[in-house]
Amino acid sequence: MRNSIKSFVLIVISLFSGLSRGGSYDDFFKAITFDDARTVTSLLQRGFDPNTISPKGIHGLFLAVQSDSFRSASVLINWPKTQVEWRSDKDESPLMLASMKGHVELVKQLIARDADVNKTGWTPLHYAASGAQAPIIAILLDHSAYIDAESPNGSTPLMMAAMYGNAECVKMLLEAGADPTLKNQQRLSAVDFAINASRTDSLTLIESAVIQWRTSSTKP
Repeated sequence: MRNSIKSFVLIVISLFSGLSRGGSYDDFFKAITFDDARTVTSLLQRGFDPNTISPKGIHGLFLAVQSDSFRSASVLINWPKTQVEWRSDKDESPLMLASMKGHVELVKQLIARDADVNKTGWTPLHYAASGAQAPIIAILLDHSAYIDAESPNGSTPLMMAAMYGNAECVKMLLEAGADPTLKNQQRLSAVDFAINASRTDSLTLIESAVIQWRTSSTKP
């Protein structure tokens, strides 16, 4: 009889524990979506794993950046156990997403937590250039972002700025030393990208830089 009661108690404890974990799981991602930083903090303080993956396969921090939940993202970035270098199935990191979306403060916080500025493949600088985020480009370059980083198909941040960004971003990259003569695996240069996107202001800047680049490279 005593053993039966003991077994029953253990089953009840286990059941309630499972329900509690399930509730915490749902509460965590709901709080992130609605940027309820207080609930996120409370769950973390109670031991909830900040690296738990959502039903859609997304890390909490990545979801916070994706949802523009700035307060929740900041809580997660500054929580010691959070893996700030989590990657999505597209090899995107929270820093890449924050760079494209222009979240200056989150970018600074992520870099302070040693988020990888120079990951292989597509980089945060590619994403900042694609999103026309000049302030982010400046921050990344100040933290030694490789200016001519090559994507999997050999495209550089300058090419992304020429195609999707704006003249300000193109000018910033060129002045920082981006090579305007490089070509990707499709043999396309930054000039080609600007032409394809009908970005005349960027095209003028790049063509001028190509002339200067070639002139300087031929000097004895």
